[in-house]
Amino acid sequence: MLFTSAEYLLFLPAIVALFWLLPTRFRLPMLLVASYGFYMSFIPGFILLILPMTLFNWLWGKVLYKDPASRSLLTIGIAVNLIILAVFKYSNFFAGTFAHIIKMTGGADPNWTFNIILPLGISFFTFEYIHYLFEIRRGNKPIDSFVLFALFAAFFPTQIAGPIKRYPDFVAQMQAKTKLQLSYFDEGIPLIIIGMAKKLLLADNLATFVQMGVSAPTMYSGPELWLFAYAFAFQIYFDFSGYTDIGRGSAMLFGYHIPINFNMPYIARNMSDFWHRWHISLSTWLRDYLFIPLGGSKGSRWQTNRNLFLTMALGGLWHGAAWNFVVWGIYHGLALIIHREFAMWKTSQAWLMSFLQKPVVAQVYHYGALFLTFQAVCIGWVFFRLQNIGAACAMVRRMLTLRPFYSMPAPDHFLVMKPDLPVVVPVVMIMVAILIITNWPVSALNEKKAFTKMPAFVQAAYCAVVILAIITFLPDNSQPFIYFQF
Repeated sequence: MLFTSAEYLLFLPAIVALFWLLPTRFRLPMLLVASYGFYMSFIPGFILLILPMTLFNWLWGKVLYKDPASRSLLTIGIAVNLIILAVFKYSNFFAGTFAHIIKMTGGADPNWTFNIILPLGISFFTFEYIHYLFEIRRGNKPIDSFVLFALFAAFFPTQIAGPIKRYPDFVAQMQAKTKLQLSYFDEGIPLIIIGMAKKLLLADNLATFVQMGVSAPTMYSGPELWLFAYAFAFQIYFDFSGYTDIGRGSAMLFGYHIPINFNMPYIARNMSDFWHRWHISLSTWLRDYLFIPLGGSKGSRWQTNRNLFLTMALGGLWHGAAWNFVVWGIYHGLALIIHREFAMWKTSQAWLMSFLQKPVVAQVYHYGALFLTFQAVCIGWVFFRLQNIGAACAMVRRMLTLRPFYSMPAPDHFLVMKPDLPVVVPVVMIMVAILIITNWPVSALNEKKAFTKMPAFVQAAYCAVVILAIITFLPDNSQPFIYFQF
């Protein structure tokens, strides 16, 4: 049951109506049953994994609370979760890697494969369970009610692809005695509509163009490959932020506030700023439960850089059981180290800091940093999108050298670009404009909630135009959300 399916558009209003009609004591059990029903709509058997994981972490949290100083209890709890994740998500990856090593050393290919289906959302379930155990060790009280704990992880608007919730905040909302308010719908419904537009109107239409480029990157020139990289940057942003908007809007209809996951990431000034804006719930999780436990930035310069590198490399592996994701994580780890080293060197140069503070120079430096950061992010997206690392490296090399400058598909090698590619230039520019227009009502930059304070007819007109655009340009087939595979 995808967020963009007709089934969900029937499921959500029914559950919302039932939630507000039921007495308070029945709401959370009903919501848990609905959430498990939503999860089982994909593959029913997955529930046989999620339920035992939920029961184990609920009980283990109680055990850990009795002796929070015990490092071994925390280690066991985390290990159980990671072993389950490794078996279901990384078995074939590890087996394939070992088989490749055996072949390289002259041995026969053992051809190890496991017929294991990756349960949807298992990475997000695992991260929320590990967060729960960490927080109990840090002194937070465990959740007494199994229904409440199970709903914390299984809540259907966030169960498949996040955002990764923090249990003290979310559980407090579930325990609060909320009353039905019209403001929940005023905020939630526009979020859902905007999320649908990002996914159906933008991401799915861009997916067709992106596929054309990545299926045969050697057929295109350097400038054309940059267009494909830009297109995928917008595709994955609209796809994932669209999912988050629908999830946040759906949660809002129940009176629950889910934290934002994106804050205009493509206006980041540097890679560190990018990760403060992109997939915020993941980047903060990696910071709090991986980077800081590794030592954070309290050690030497080398130790801090090592921790950054390991955090991003493991974050890349979390995204998928393939080496291209590891390379993508390493790329971002190195980019963060380079930024950190440059920032330290820059602040040590008094003359340079004085020069950069001049008004004109400051503006040039600011917009130059925005431009270069976006290009660096798009290069990283090539490794994220292409599973073949060799093909990704070849594509990046052609992008950076801009050779050939024109594609040469014809036998006579006339230097003429393909007739369909020039059309993409204004399309990409339009994407930038739509990015701003669709993001403004839900962006963290809009701190004063200017959109919700506008007259009702203005909000309604905006939503009506967005719905009309979705209907007009709806693709033939909606693609699954990209982050469903993680």
